Amino acid sequence: MLSRNDFPVLEFDDNPTAKLNPGSFGHEKFGTDKMVITFFPEVVNKLAAQGQIREERLMSGENPFMVYHFIEHPDVLLTLGQVGCPACGGNLDEFHAMGIEKVMFCGGGGVLDRNIAVGEILVVDGAIRDEGFSYQYIAPSRVIYTDPEVTGKIKNYLNGRSIPYLNGLTWTTDALFRETAQRISRRKEEGAKIVEMEQAGCIAVAQFRNFAYGALIYGGDDVSGEEWSGRGWNTREGIRHDLVMLCRELVEII
Repeated sequence: MLSRNDFPVLEFDDNPTAKLNPGSFGHEKFGTDKMVITFFPEVVNKLAAQGQIREERLMSGENPFMVYHFIEHPDVLLTLGQVGCPACGGNLDEFHAMGIEKVMFCGGGGVLDRNIAVGEILVVDGAIRDEGFSYQYIAPSRVIYTDPEVTGKIKNYLNGRSIPYLNGLTWTTDALFRETAQRISRRKEEGAKIVEMEQAGCIAVAQFRNFAYGALIYGGDDVSGEEWSGRGWNTREGIRHDLVMLCRELVEII
């Protein structure tokens, strides 16, 4: 039922059936229910060159992309995420329609506190919903939270292997070039540690479709100071490779 509001983005409709649904394209289901989504193309390219992953399926469309599987763990798929909630979250909804029930996401984000080091891992407990996509899946709220059972499994796994991490909220925004000083300060006050562009949408899809979803975001560029600092965040090949392989392990246990 559609709840009316003066602002269209806040008019939530809980009807699970739309005119176009993720299963409408008739894609063949995957032979597994586990997937890792990453934003590290150089890691995917290197794994392919080393023969550690193999092409599983080309997802056709206006912007085609490849899904791979790990050679030694063929029950785990790997693909590159698309930037922003509509692309990344929309693909996630379609992946679920193709049989995916367990997803681990890994990417990088801008830190709101300069004390968060480059490469420091954040286990995502939830996201501040400063975008529009998630409101089409889950009723309006300021924050959307990941499933505590899933995040609990992730944290237990990391603790058992003495892998250090932070936990907390991200700030999901649609507007890369509108991260103003006052908005950054406000989101930091609300508990966000990292800003990124996908988590609120992906968490919303997972809640709406009822499947397991977890995310690790590593500290990247710094948006907390007077001026933006890249900190060489996207050249940390070792960190990014290790994070993909860690998520490959985690998706087996969530």
